Amino acid sequence: HTTFSDGALTPQELVMRAQQMQVDALAITDHDTVAGYEAAAAYHTSNPGDMKLIPGIELSCVWSGTTIHVLGLGINCKHPAMLEALATMAHARQERGSKIAARLAARGFEGALEGAKAQAGESQLGRPHFAAWMVECGHARDHSEAFDRYLGQGKTGDVRAFWPDLAEVTQWIVASGGIAVVAHPLKYRFTGMKLRRLFTAFVAAGGEGVEVQSGYQTPDQTRHLLRLAQDFGLEV
Repeated sequence: HTTFSDGALTPQELVMRAQQMQVDALAITDHDTVAGYEAAAAYHTSNPGDMKLIPGIELSCVWSGTTIHVLGLGINCKHPAMLEALATMAHARQERGSKIAARLAARGFEGALEGAKAQAGESQLGRPHFAAWMVECGHARDHSEAFDRYLGQGKTGDVRAFWPDLAEVTQWIVASGGIAVVAHPLKYRFTGMKLRRLFTAFVAAGGEGVEVQSGYQTPDQTRHLLRLAQDFGLEV
């Protein structure tokens, strides 16, 4: 991710860092936008080195009442299906931002939408920008407290109703020539049976891959995801 969503580096800085670390292939997968990839590609074209740059995206969707993230790798950013996805997601994020702000206002935090938009700048509006605004205004000590008390899962600012469903998002990726990958499956805190149901629905929609290593997880958890990937014929 780049600064066009919730990354710490600009697209140019990210490409430079990856090249310095001799990365063979880098996918830019900002949340619900390809603007970061396009900026990275412009820089990479004039400074290609030996690294392959892959167009990507991380789309939000809903399955069984839970927000799921699906990566699209190798997408055609200009394909009509992806243009439809981008327009839908931009509208959904604006609607979601308005709802989050209204909920925070009901808790006494006025001006959240304008504040979060100022924090976002050119990037896609999301909960991290609301968190940054809350910290700046003194409503929370830091980003973690903002999420723990107001924006995290099950809290006031946890709004998920505006995302499209899993099948639609997966089909957008496939139609635009990409490979759909379930992101960080352990983060959803599903039971083993529910995770299998998710993978069943995902494969039926055209999904082809799953992240088996992300964040902090034990070797046993990684082996469990590898077994699931094998059971469902998913790339890892």
